[in-house]
Amino acid sequence: MAATHEVLNQPTPLEDINLFQANQALRDALKFNAPALDTASLTALGALAGSADMQRHARLANVHTPELRTHDRFGHRRDEVEFHPSYHALMSAATAAGLHGAPYAAEEQAGGHAHIRRAAAFMLFTELEPSILCPISMTYAVTPALRDNPAIYRDWAPQLTSRAYDPALRLWRDKPGVTMGMGMTEKQGGSDVRANTTQAVPDGHDDWGARYRLTGHKWFMSAPMCDAFLVLAQSAGGLSCFFLPRVLPDGTRNVLRIQRLKDKLGNKANASSEVEFDDTVAWLVGDEGRGVSQILAMGVMTRLDCALGTSALMRQALSQALHHTAQRAAFGKRLIEQPLMKNVLADLALESEAATALALRLARAFDRQGDEQERLLARVLTPIAKFWICKRGSHFAQEAMECLGGNGYVEEGGEGVLARIYREMPVNSIWEGSGNIMALDLLRALRKGDVAAALARELAPARGQHAALDRLIDTLPSRVDQGADEADARTLARDVALAVQAALLAQTAPAAVFGAFCESRLKQPHDVFGTLAGGSDFDTLIRRAMPA
Repeated sequence: MAATHEVLNQPTPLEDINLFQANQALRDALKFNAPALDTASLTALGALAGSADMQRHARLANVHTPELRTHDRFGHRRDEVEFHPSYHALMSAATAAGLHGAPYAAEEQAGGHAHIRRAAAFMLFTELEPSILCPISMTYAVTPALRDNPAIYRDWAPQLTSRAYDPALRLWRDKPGVTMGMGMTEKQGGSDVRANTTQAVPDGHDDWGARYRLTGHKWFMSAPMCDAFLVLAQSAGGLSCFFLPRVLPDGTRNVLRIQRLKDKLGNKANASSEVEFDDTVAWLVGDEGRGVSQILAMGVMTRLDCALGTSALMRQALSQALHHTAQRAAFGKRLIEQPLMKNVLADLALESEAATALALRLARAFDRQGDEQERLLARVLTPIAKFWICKRGSHFAQEAMECLGGNGYVEEGGEGVLARIYREMPVNSIWEGSGNIMALDLLRALRKGDVAAALARELAPARGQHAALDRLIDTLPSRVDQGADEADARTLARDVALAVQAALLAQTAPAAVFGAFCESRLKQPHDVFGTLAGGSDFDTLIRRAMPA
C-alpha cells in the first residue's frame, strides 16, 4: 500500500554547528572590546553548545521539570528538589566552562579580560539552555559580596571558583564545587526590599563571626538546592545581609522549609521556590544595616547577565528563523528570497547585533573597574542594557517565531526551540529590577555630572558619522541638565540605549549595518520589525547573520 504522504519542504534541525564560529557579530564585538583575547575556549564551548547531544539535554531538562519533595515516606521533612539527569548534565557543562566563578580565579584575572570572556561564554551557553543558568548567575554575583565576611570567603572561595559540579546536599568542605543563590524578596514588598519582615536575632559568635537565627519567609528564592544563599533580614541595626548554608558546619541540615515551587511562564528547568525560615542559622556578612547597598552591588552583576542572556536568546531566535527560511519554500521561492521576509530577517539581524554590541561593551567595563571612565560608564550602561535589550526581547522572539509560522508555535515533545525562547524572554526583563526600576536608576545616575560626562566621552568617537545620531547625541545633555521628569524616564533610557548602540556599531560593524540601524531606529520610531527602507542592503545584513 502506498504511503498517504511524504514529508516535503520541511527544514532540517539546526544542530551540530559551532555557535561561536557562526556568530560574526559576537566575534567582531570581542575583537573591539578585547582584541588580544584568546578565543580557543570559546570555540570549544561553541561546538559543545551547538551539538545535538547538548540540545537533547536542554529539551529534556525543560520537559521533565523539577519536582519538590517536602517529606520522605516516613514523614520526615526533606525539603529537596529533584531534577532530571539532563539538568545535571547542563550544570556540569556550565560550571566546567567557568560561567559561575572563573573571573575570580587567579589564572583568569591575570589575563585582564576575565569578565568579557565569561560574558561571551555565558551568551553561547544561553543559546543552548538559559534557565539552568540562574544558579550560575547568582553564584557569579554573590561571590564578591562574601568578601565582606573574610572567614566565610576564605573557606568557601576555592569551591565557588572550582569548575567541578556536585549536586549532593552535603557539607561544603566535602564537595569539589558549590553554588550559591539569593533570597531577597518577600510577598509584601517585591522590589521594595526595605519592606522585608524576616527577623534576625543574635545567636553568639564563632569562626565565621556573628551568628543569627532567622524567622520569616522569602517569596522568590530560586535554585533552592544551592549550597548556600545570601539573604536579607531585619536586625537591630536595620536590613542586613546574611550567609545561610543549607548544611551547617557540624554536618546537620539547616532549617529551610520549601513551601512550593513556582509555576512559571518559562524558565522551566530552573526551580524557583517559596521558603520559610524557622530559627534558621545564618551569619552576618558585612555590617548590620548595609543590606540594601550590598544587594545593589550584587544586582549590578546579575543585571549584566540579564542583558547578556536576552542578547543570546535573540541570536538563537534569529538563527532559527534564518535556518528555517533558507530551506522552506512558498509561492515559488524560498522564504528567505521573498522581499518582505528579507526585510524582517534583516531587521531582526540588526537588533540582534546591536544587543550583542551593547551587552559586551558593558562586560568590558566590568573588567576595568580600576579605570574611572569605565567605572562611571558601567553606572550608565548597566540600567540601559538591562532596560532596552530585555524590553525588546519578547517582541523579537514573537517576530522570529512568526517567520516559522505554525511550526514556530508548536512544542512537539519539547522540540519547539522558539516557543521555549518566547516563554523565557520576559524573565530577564522582570528579574533584578523591571523596566521602571532600570529607567529610574538611569535617571539617578545621569543627574551626577561625572557620569553624564563619561557617557559623552563614550559617544564621541561616533560623531560625524550619521546625521541622525549626531542629532540624538546633541539632545541628551539638555534633557539631563534640565532634570528629566520621572514620567519620561523610559523615553530617556530608550534614547540613551539607542545612541550607545549606534555608536558601538559605528566602530564594530560594516557600514551597511550601522547605516541601516541609524536610518531605522534614530530617524523614526521603530515600532515593528520588517520596516527597513526599501533601499537597505538586506542581502548583506542577512549574510552576516547566517548561522551556517
